[in-house]
Amino acid sequence: MTAPTAFRQQLLSTIPRLRRYARSLVFDASAADDLVQTALERALAHWHQFDQRRDILVWVISIAHNAHMDERRRSSRMTSVEPQDLQDGPEALQASTLPDPGLRMDLLAALAQLPVEQREPLLLVTLEQLSYAECAEVLRIPVGTVMSRVSRGRAVLRALLDGHAPATPGTRGLRRVV
Repeated sequence: MTAPTAFRQQLLSTIPRLRRYARSLVFDASAADDLVQTALERALAHWHQFDQRRDILVWVISIAHNAHMDERRRSSRMTSVEPQDLQDGPEALQASTLPDPGLRMDLLAALAQLPVEQREPLLLVTLEQLSYAECAEVLRIPVGTVMSRVSRGRAVLRALLDGHAPATPGTRGLRRVV
């Protein structure tokens, strides 16, 4: 049984935001495209499980998040992006919404240093503009945990962009895992 046309149209409308979220999550255009494709395939395969009362974007981002977590568990190690790697790839500067490409590179490098537990909710709330409740639903964690992680992530990001390596207990996980 194939998905109805209306569902497929709704799903297609999520692709730009899903792709943006995937790219900011994995920092690699090819891996992000793979994540988007995996999420879309899973959504199409399980279209009958979608509750029309829910926001389809939240549902698809939940699928993408779960696919990303599956991949992280499989690979069981995290890679980081070095600032010089960002300078080498032209896609790092494509579609820049920031007026200063250097600031964009600094932001991407700082985001790469955030622990995944802080980066994911921070991106969902700030970049994808999900509510704390929607973010909690996507990540399957309590709303209070989302609020705490977003707050700590913003503080760490601010410190990193100011050129200070935060040394507070709330910034654990800033070590680079290669």
